[in-house]
This record gives sequence, C-alpha cells and structure tokens, in this order.
Amino acid sequence: MNSLSPPEAIAALSRVLAEHWGYHSFRPLQQEAMQALLAGRDSLVVLPTGGGKSLCYQAPAVIRRKHGHGPTVVISPLISLMKDQVDALRANGVPAVYINSALGEDERTEVFRAIRQGQVGLVYCSPERLAAPGFRDYLQSLNVNCFVVDEAHCISSWGHDFRPEYRQLTTLKEQFPNASLHAFTATATEYVQRDIVSQLNLCEPHLLIGGFDRPNLIYRVYPREDLLAQVSALIADHKNEAGIIYCLRKKDVDALAAALHKRGVSVMPYHAGLSLKARHKAQEAFLREECDVIVATIAFGMGIDRSNVRYVIHANMPKSIEAYQQETGRAGRDGLAADCVLLYGNEDPVVWQQIITGSIQEAQDSGVSVDPEYQRVSTQHLRDMEQYTVGMTCRHKALVEYFDQDYPADNCEACDICLGDTTALEPAEAQKIAQMILSCIARLDFPYGAGYVVSVLRGENLERIRERRHEELSTYGLMRTYPAPHIREWITQLLAHNVLQREIKTSGERSFPVLRLNAASWEVMRGQRAVALKQPLRSQVHALPTTAGAKEDWQGVDRGLFEHLRQLRKQWATDKNVPTYVVFSDNTLRDLARQRPADIDTLHNVYGIGHTKVAQYGEALLETIGAYCREQGLAQNQAPATPVNPPPRGDARPARRVSTTTVRAEAARLFAQGQQVEAVAAKLERAVSTVRGYLREWIAETGPADITPWVTPVMQARILSTARQLGTQRIGAIHEALQGAASYDEIGIVMAHERGRAG
Repeated sequence: MNSLSPPEAIAALSRVLAEHWGYHSFRPLQQEAMQALLAGRDSLVVLPTGGGKSLCYQAPAVIRRKHGHGPTVVISPLISLMKDQVDALRANGVPAVYINSALGEDERTEVFRAIRQGQVGLVYCSPERLAAPGFRDYLQSLNVNCFVVDEAHCISSWGHDFRPEYRQLTTLKEQFPNASLHAFTATATEYVQRDIVSQLNLCEPHLLIGGFDRPNLIYRVYPREDLLAQVSALIADHKNEAGIIYCLRKKDVDALAAALHKRGVSVMPYHAGLSLKARHKAQEAFLREECDVIVATIAFGMGIDRSNVRYVIHANMPKSIEAYQQETGRAGRDGLAADCVLLYGNEDPVVWQQIITGSIQEAQDSGVSVDPEYQRVSTQHLRDMEQYTVGMTCRHKALVEYFDQDYPADNCEACDICLGDTTALEPAEAQKIAQMILSCIARLDFPYGAGYVVSVLRGENLERIRERRHEELSTYGLMRTYPAPHIREWITQLLAHNVLQREIKTSGERSFPVLRLNAASWEVMRGQRAVALKQPLRSQVHALPTTAGAKEDWQGVDRGLFEHLRQLRKQWATDKNVPTYVVFSDNTLRDLARQRPADIDTLHNVYGIGHTKVAQYGEALLETIGAYCREQGLAQNQAPATPVNPPPRGDARPARRVSTTTVRAEAARLFAQGQQVEAVAAKLERAVSTVRGYLREWIAETGPADITPWVTPVMQARILSTARQLGTQRIGAIHEALQGAASYDEIGIVMAHERGRAG
C-alpha cells in the first residue's frame, strides 16, 4: 500500500489498535510487521506465543479494506478454532469470515456474497481449502494480493509439526505473482526459518525474529515419581484456574482424567481416539470456562486462544524442544504469571522413539516415501530434549539459547534451577554415585532395565535377584541408603549425558529398554571423565505465588471485584455463545479491578477495551463496578502504579482527568491544608480506604511540595532509596524489600508523589 507514508501508516495503525482492540502501544516488532503488510513486502515473523502475532496481520487488514484492497487471506490449520477467531474479531468490530467444511450451504453462500461485496477484511481458510478446485481462481477474481500463512513451521520437515498439506502452498507465488506473502510462527530455529523462506518462495522477505523468552512463565522440571499426587498438588494451588496436562498416550489421558475426576477436579479428556463430538465438547467446555482442566495428548492445543491458562503440565517428556516451547506457550498468553511443569521418566525417550519408528513404518507401508533424514532429525530432537530435562542451566537461558539467541541475565528468578528447587551435587559426590551405578551394571551378567539395577543397588530381597545370585555381587546393596527414585533419576541423567546407553530388547512380543555401558562409561569408572549430576529438592509440585511476576500481576487489583467481573464475563459469553476470552481477557478484568473506572472516558483507558466493547458493555460495566465500590467503600478512577500496557513516547493516549466532583474537590482542598486521611474521611463521610485513594490521586495529579503530613521525611527517604536500588516503583516489590517497615499506603503515597513531580 504505497498510498500511506510510514508516519501516516503508524498513525493509522495506532488509531485502529485503540479503536478496535483497546491497545495504546505496539509490542516488540508488531509495528515493523504491520508496516511490511501495508507495504506489500514479503515477511517472515517469528514471535513467541502471547507476543501478539495475530494483530500483526489483523490490524493492517482493517486499513487495507478502508483503502479499497481485497481481503487478507489467512491460511491456518486450525479449522476447529476459525469460528472462535472470527467471533473475536467481530466482537472488536472487525468484519471477518471463515471458509471451511463446517459451513452449511446457506452459510457458505452468504460468506461468498459478503466477500464479493467487499464487506470483510479477513478471510480464514485451511491449506486444503486453498487447494480445492476453483478456490484459487475465485480469489484471483477478487484481486487478492495479501496472504498470511499462520503456524508456518508446519511447512518445514525440519520443524516439530510438519504437515504435508502445507507443501501445497509452495505454488502460491506462481499463481499470485503480485501478492505479498507473510509467514508467522512462534517457534523456529534458524534452519527452520531458512526452510520456511525457501518452501514459500518468499521474495527478499523482511525477517522479523522476536525474542523467544517468555519471562512470565515459571519453568520447572522434576522426575516423575507419583504422577497423580504431583499433578493434584499443582491443581489444588490453582483452584478454579485453567490448566492443560499433556500425556504421551491416549490410555494415560483416560486414566489420569478419570483419577482427577474422582478427586473432584473439573476435568475432561481429549485425544484422537475420542469421537469428533466428544473432542468438540471438551474443547468448547474449556474455552467457555465450563471446565478447568484438560488432560490431553498433543492433539490438543495448537492455536488454543484461551489466554488465561495458568499452568501447563507435561506428564511425559515432549518430543522436542520446539514442541515443548509451543506447548508451554499455551500458558500465560495474557502476559500474566503461569506455571510450566515437566515431569519426566527414564522410559519417555524410548516410548517416543517407538512412536517415531512406528509412524515411519506405517507411512512406508502405505506407500508414502519418508525423508531418510527424518528419523535422524527426530532422534536428535529427542536427545536435545533429554539434555534439557537433566541440565543445570537456567531454563529460560537454555530455551532461548537453543533458538540461537542470547540470554544475558544470570538469574531468571522463574525456574527450578534459579529458584533453588534443583541443586547440583558436589563434583566428588556426583562422581562417586556415577561410578557405583556404572560398576553395578558392569558386574551384571546380562543387560537389565533401570528398575532391576536400582533393586540390586539398594540390596532389595527379591526372588529374581536371588535366582540370579546377584546378591553375591560386590555392588549389591551399595546404595541402600539412597532413595530408589533418586537412583532411577541419576540413571536417567547418565543416559542423557551419554555415559550410559539404552538398547531395546525383545522377548516374544514384548519389547523393553535395557542398560548398556559404552566407552564413556569406562572412562567415568576409571576417573578419566567427570560427570555432573543434580538432585531435586522437592517431590511434590506446588505453585510459587511468591515469585515477583505473580505479585506484580495482582498489584492494585481488588480480587473480589475481579471474581465478580469474571462471573459477569462468563454470563455474557454464554449469552453470546462465544468463548469467554472473546468478551474480555483476564488482563482486562484485572485492569478493570485495578482502575475501577467510574465514567466512559476512564473506561477507554482500560487495557483491551476498544470502542466496540465500550458501546456493547460500557454502561453495564460502570454500573457493576460502581455498585461494588460503593458497597466496599472503594475509590474509583484509580491510576495504576504501572500501566498494564505502557504507552510508548508520542502515544496519543488521553491524559487522566482531574476529578471535578464535589467530594473529590473538597478532599483536595482539605489535603492542601495538610489534613490527615482519617479527619478528611470523617468530614466527607467516606470510608478511610476511599479517601486514601483520593489522597494518592491528588498527590499524583498536583505533585505537592510537601507530603510530610502523611509520611515522615525519614520514611520517605528510605522508600525512595529502596525504589532506586530496585529500579522499580512497584509497591509490592518495595514493601517486600523493606520487610514491612513501611506500609503499603506510605509506599503508595511516596510513589504517587514521585509520579506527580515527574509529570
């Protein structure tokens, strides 16, 4: 679109974001990605889940339509979610449609009519639909000149979720030579990025590669000991919150879902073995907050738009780091803190290898040729994932560096390594343990599985050990003082470190993994090779609500009002038959419960509320919030200490207005005289908590020279010094650092004064 200069394009995009989505600033790389679409330049955009990828093509589509361009065609594998995506766009006042097999004849006719008449800016379809006879001809007749390929990693056989139907997209450039093509994905190594560009024949694309880190996610990796107990503990800590639990096999999904249901958990299973109707029911219940927990295979989740998933649990090791990044990325898409827990076992890599081998054999039996590199690449992915599980590197750092980026922080404060949940054994102790385990395996007369080796090392009185006379071995009972789960875990670590290897043994129709030594094993036993081992310090898995991110997410939020609004949102979503996130995200509800708007102007300042939603829900929201605040004695129109979506310089976000109500004006007059909060509350016949809010608001707006009537000079200096040391104005962080020496009110007043003086 050459009709808009770069400054005009940015201004237009800013207006569209505010009007339709209620956002007042761009996230990293969004502006550049949007400009590429408007300029008609091919692009590859890699942004982490929750980084705002969809907006990168949705906002430009609105502008393109206003300037007379044809619709932007979005190619997505997520047929089951197209309706929800389109519903979300329409709820924000953006005309969009989807075309898939779920549409009836009359619906399809109406959709094609709307497209033909230029009434829509976005058309969602699947790769299969794009390949259907006549469909590309139809798009050419509409002068379509902008295509978006979502989940673009699916086109690369080197990616973690290759889908053959995506190969049909390689001819798009040939049939639409004047169209721009834009690929979007959340996870792609440099190799996969190059493959996407090659497969789609992108022409000198604008490469926009965002940071792969998700700082709001708390990554923790533990050995799987008692799966039900470990999972139940985390669910209990996230009561009434959304979670996804991934299992490797369908039978595991059914068993765990049934066990959790018996414990009273609101849970449903999801896997390919269920009927289409059952899968749809589970997905709909989860998206509409009628079900808290989904236990699923990896068949569930791609493109799940429920933004308030507060935890993702992997009951087994994933098949690759790319898959792990994609699956954990379904947690905390709203940017709020979320738990990601991986529980792994020694047998997980073996099961995955059998699945990979079986799928290759099945394809070959069906006459489908398989890239000879596929098995090697898949096996390497497993090795990388195995190394990650046993590693002692900060989890955030390990993930970011896997995707060829740097992670400069020494401590992420959001993973089991940095939080001290997992510790490295002393080198001498690690070497001793490794030598005992390897020596035992060396003395056995036959390769055995990990469970048998553990039994021998612990000196267990078992008939099978006596039958083989292994109680006579010098290593029998050598590690009787160590817990069995720890020994099993150390065996897993030795395997991941390649100083021990697995081998699949077949007995009749049964196959099972056994342990074998390799050259590195003997080097360890001879003291020629050092080996590092770790030890988890906890077996149960609990949420960590004291992390800095979790505290900041709730700063200034009235939880009672948040829950009240959550129920109201659910009611509205049910009435409209849409997922709850289509109405409002949790981020928006928290900002509503933080700012507690009393008028339409302030409501426009709340994160995620654009003009369409103000028109739809504004009056009802103001009435509900006003009634709650009057009942609880809470002040309204509260400026958040830290905006949820901080505007960049030059943002046109309206300034907060000074209240002109009689009560607020009188409060301001009394504060200017230096009167105490309690005295002002008595004179105004208002709750003390309400008047404290008036005080902070007045201080922030006027920046008075002196606040000593409310905070002593000594305490002011101490609070300011602490804030500067921490590099933050967040009240919760300062209060924690001061160990309660200053009250939240005192800190809030001082920080309000700082903002007032800065303004």
